[in-house]
Amino acid sequence: MENTLIDKTFRDSDGKIVLAQMPNLPLIVWIVTSILALIFTSGKINTVLDVLANGSLFTWAWLELFQGVNYFRRALGLAVLIGFIVSKIQWA
Repeated sequence: MENTLIDKTFRDSDGKIVLAQMPNLPLIVWIVTSILALIFTSGKINTVLDVLANGSLFTWAWLELFQGVNYFRRALGLAVLIGFIVSKIQWA
């Protein structure tokens, strides 16, 4: 079977189309800490939750960018990484 650009973009190494996956640990940590930061809106706990959320989202995006199963997942990692950096620059 020929390995076309469409295949490389949307298929994993087993030939399955992959657009979304079960969340991995960094994404789960980001979701949980982001929700908790909405509950604990001030103080040291909010600061810790913010640091954990930011670190885990950065880690998830970095892993997707360099270890994503296909070009789509790698592009998603790049888009999130760029969005993350831009959002942090705007707040500075």
